[in-house]
Amino acid sequence: MDYNTEKGNSLQNTMTETAAILEDSSAKTSISSYTDFRKSTQYMLPLEKGGDVNGYDVFPSFKIEDGKIASGFESLADWLSNHKQVILDGDPGVCWNDFTKRLAQVLKNKNVQVELINIETALKPEEQVNGMISPYLGGDDPIFGKVFEGSLVDFFDKEKLDAIQPAQEGLTILYGTGAALVNWGSPVVFLEVPKNEVQYRSRAGVVRNIGELKPASPKQQYKRFYFVDWVIMNKHKKEWLPKVSVVVDEQRGADITWILGEDLRNALKVASENVFRARPWFEAGAWGGDWIKDHIQGVTPDVPNYAWSFELITPENGIVFESDKKLLEVSFANLMHYDNKAILGKAAERFKDEFPIRFDFLDTYSGGNLSVQCHPTNEYIKENFGENFTQDETYYILDAEPDAKVYLGFQENIDKENFKTVLEKSAAEKQPIEVEDFVQVFSAKKHDLFLIPNGTVHCSGIDNMVLEISSTPYIYTFKMYDWVRLDLDGNPRPLNIDRAFENLNFDLKGDKVTEELISKQTIMEAGADWQLINLSTHPEHFYAVHRFEFETEVHAKTEGQCHILSLVEGSSIIVKTGDVEQQVSYAETFVIPAAAKAYTLINKGQSKAKVVKAFVKDESC
Repeated sequence: MDYNTEKGNSLQNTMTETAAILEDSSAKTSISSYTDFRKSTQYMLPLEKGGDVNGYDVFPSFKIEDGKIASGFESLADWLSNHKQVILDGDPGVCWNDFTKRLAQVLKNKNVQVELINIETALKPEEQVNGMISPYLGGDDPIFGKVFEGSLVDFFDKEKLDAIQPAQEGLTILYGTGAALVNWGSPVVFLEVPKNEVQYRSRAGVVRNIGELKPASPKQQYKRFYFVDWVIMNKHKKEWLPKVSVVVDEQRGADITWILGEDLRNALKVASENVFRARPWFEAGAWGGDWIKDHIQGVTPDVPNYAWSFELITPENGIVFESDKKLLEVSFANLMHYDNKAILGKAAERFKDEFPIRFDFLDTYSGGNLSVQCHPTNEYIKENFGENFTQDETYYILDAEPDAKVYLGFQENIDKENFKTVLEKSAAEKQPIEVEDFVQVFSAKKHDLFLIPNGTVHCSGIDNMVLEISSTPYIYTFKMYDWVRLDLDGNPRPLNIDRAFENLNFDLKGDKVTEELISKQTIMEAGADWQLINLSTHPEHFYAVHRFEFETEVHAKTEGQCHILSLVEGSSIIVKTGDVEQQVSYAETFVIPAAAKAYTLINKGQSKAKVVKAFVKDESC
């Protein structure tokens, strides 16, 4: 956001005992109200779309045909009761105990005899699971692990899976993460819960990682979700997407929405050929500011600050579909699993199911400097963390105060050993250092672009609103210096000085920083009232950045690449792809899939509109 008769009886007894343990350990997930199972003041996705939004929409939706999204347990129970056996699979983070209790009660009210079987009874013992995944969790490292190479089935005992049989009478429901591994030839229902909500539930202590009997701490859970659970679930869900019968959005607890699998696949097809927005989500941080609070309606004010907006960090974002105003969210991964070529075009061969580019906000308005940091080289991230490509970044300055600055690249006289000694002494003694003695500082103004290839020392200073345009990996930040401050819980944030020095590029210093890391902006094309600006990127960046500037409208072609865009100046525009129109307001991010082929941007504001665009460079570039 990172399952002979004597033997059968023995297995059944073991499974019954395990079920009792699981029921006790998940008691906290018996929910009486929505707020019981999430620790967050952020607003939940509403059941239905409200009226017109004036400005940034925190709950953007993609409209599909009417009559395609249903709501409530009553309607789902009606569908289920037409079958003898049904499998309920779903994301780790689903509150299974609560969901099945609500569902069983509705079925009972309908006089449907139901037998519930928990797939977790077929899990391997917890110590065996822990032994299997331990090499991927980084030991005592509080942040980093390595992408798990196995599959969901590795978490389960095959004999126990084979021993699970449906009841002879009534409706049998096999439920839990991995339930579809049991081959009953029955309809499969998938329960989805967004990654942000999984983290809110983790903080409330009501969810467990796959194979875990009791919840770990939220930070431990997140690392395991990132490197293990979400990895294997993507593989599992990709396999089942073409044949799943129903998908349920479980994030609201009692207020579920659901869609038939065929209708979801049709919705994914239409979305993969037209403009859409992902659902953003917002998070506070040690250095966070107040620009988001002041400019984006719909976020809760009941937070100390906003450090991030996950505008388009696809491993953790969802897509919201709307039918008859009802809203249903599924993970962004579904789009990639359905047709990665429609989304990525020419880049699909290179990136497969991984969406390659991310857009996110870093808000330091009246906040603090980010940590002094760098990111791993391609070789380092593959060898140490199992990722396929590294975290190459840029800072696009969406807004800035007159004194805003960006720290970037080394001073000409940098001494590597002395720099490390100073950093280590600061960490040990908790004493501030003069960062400017080692790292260059540049003034930042609106629409500047700073280039941050892997290995580059950098950080945003106070009073910037950064639109970070980057490759998708997003947690691999090696902090060297964090201004001797504590996190929001009052604890020191982990530093990664040794890892940083294994990756820092000390050649990026002096005048070379200005020459190579400050983007040059030149006009590529122009018309009567529009122009297209090229913002140069570094050779390490596999993506290019352009900017449309126009008074009325501009037309563009995808030319076989997916375009990710954001309105960086102007109040609002209309984006057209084929028969689909999407209104986009200031600071909103949107996606034009490669399969859209062409699109039109229409300025609806009173002043010039500016739209920044990123896309994968052709291999020959």
